[in-house]
Amino acid sequence: MVAFSRNAVALAALVSVLLTHGCCAEQRLNYTSKLAKASSSPWLPAKATWYGAPTGAGPDDNGGACGYKHVNQYPFMSMGSCGNEPLFKDGMGCGACYRIRCVNDRSCSGKPETVMITDMNYYPVAKYHFDLSGTAFGAMAKPGLNDKLRHAGIIDIQFRRVRCKHQGLNVNFHVQRGSNPNYLALLVQYANRDGTVVRMDLMQSTRSGSPTGTWEPMTHSWGAIFRRDTSRPLQGPFSLRIRSESGRTLVAKQVIPANWKPDTAYRSNVQFR
Repeated sequence: MVAFSRNAVALAALVSVLLTHGCCAEQRLNYTSKLAKASSSPWLPAKATWYGAPTGAGPDDNGGACGYKHVNQYPFMSMGSCGNEPLFKDGMGCGACYRIRCVNDRSCSGKPETVMITDMNYYPVAKYHFDLSGTAFGAMAKPGLNDKLRHAGIIDIQFRRVRCKHQGLNVNFHVQRGSNPNYLALLVQYANRDGTVVRMDLMQSTRSGSPTGTWEPMTHSWGAIFRRDTSRPLQGPFSLRIRSESGRTLVAKQVIPANWKPDTAYRSNVQFR
C-alpha cells in the first residue's frame, strides 16, 4: 500500500501536467536523436509551430512537462519550446539549449535565437519539431513582423545544439510537493553546458550529520525530476551527485538540509564549467 501511494503521487503529478499542456502531449514516436546530441552539431532542418499567448512563455501557468516553473522569468525568459521525442528524450532532454533560425518565409529575419527545451510535444509534424512559445516564435521575425510570422502557422527552421550559459546561477534543486521521509522527489535545473541531467545519486547522513559515504541511485520520474523511494525514513542532510548528458559529474555536498520542506528550492554552490 505504501509503494502504491508513492507511485500514485508521481503518476498524479504527470497526469496533471499532461492535462494542463495537452497541446504538446500524446503519442510518442521513436526517432533517433544522434544528430541532435553534439554541442558542435551542424544546422539541421526542422519545423516550428507555436502555442499559448502570442507574447507569452507557452503554458498558461508558466510551467511545462519538464517540471520547471516561472519559465517567463530568468533564465528562461519565455524562450522555451516543446520538443518531440528526439529533443525531449522522455525528459532527459529537458534544459537543453538550441539555436534556431527560420527560413523560407519573407517575415524571417534569419537571425539565430536561443531556446530551451521546457515542455514536450507528442504531435510532431516533422522528424524534428519545435513547438515554441509565442515569444520565441515571434523572435525569429524581422522587426515589426512578429505577428505576421506567427500567422504563418507551421514554418521551416534550422537548428543546432549549443551550450547553455546561465549567468550568475548555480545548479538548483527543488523538493517537489508530496515528498515525505520515505519519498523524496527532486527537480534539477539551471545546469550549464549540456543543460541536461541524465542521472542523480543521493547520499544520506548519519544521525550526527556526517555523510554516510554511500551513494544511492535515484530513479528518473518524469521531466527533470528524480525520486528516491525507501522503506526506511531518509536521513538528511542530503548530498547529490548529478551527471550531464556528456558524462560530466558534479557533487553538491549536503545541499538539502536535514529539516528540508516540500515545495522548497535549495541552491547549490556548484555548476558545470
